[in-house]
Amino acid sequence: MKGRGVLLDRDGTIVEDPGFLRAPEQVRLLPGAASALRDLRRAGFRIAVVTNQSGIARGMFDEATLEAIHGRLRDLLAAEGAEIDGIYVCPHHPEEGRPPYRTDCACRKPRPGLLLQALRELDLDPKRSFSVGDSPRDLEAASAAGVPFVALGFSDARASHQAADLEGVAAWILARDQGR
Repeated sequence: MKGRGVLLDRDGTIVEDPGFLRAPEQVRLLPGAASALRDLRRAGFRIAVVTNQSGIARGMFDEATLEAIHGRLRDLLAAEGAEIDGIYVCPHHPEEGRPPYRTDCACRKPRPGLLLQALRELDLDPKRSFSVGDSPRDLEAASAAGVPFVALGFSDARASHQAADLEGVAAWILARDQGR
């Protein structure tokens, strides 16, 4: 049987969103994010970050810097007893930058490519998993991938649930999971 997972947008969902994170020292976890992810992992959910990072295409930072940013994210989470199973990144932009980053790809949300990749590589059942994000493009990607969506900090009737923060998301997912 395929596993259960939670696929999360990064900026504005797990970490503060300053516009573009350009350096590891800018990474700041949102309040309650680590405890929410820790609770989900303890309940048996795999955790993946699924994020558009067009700053690479735009020349604002390179892939090595992005790896360092994600290393810092992992370190901050680990310091609070939380971990993630994978980070899936779209470095592309359809109109900015130069090839190979300037491209109209299938992985840039609102398209579902990154979510489908995470589901496949982590062996997750989309119907037993959840996607969480803070924008309509996150919802559209989840819908196209067949994954129930939890809207974080915005309202949309297409979402399975809406929450003000990641702790509220985790509480809802865990309550729903126990009711199965």
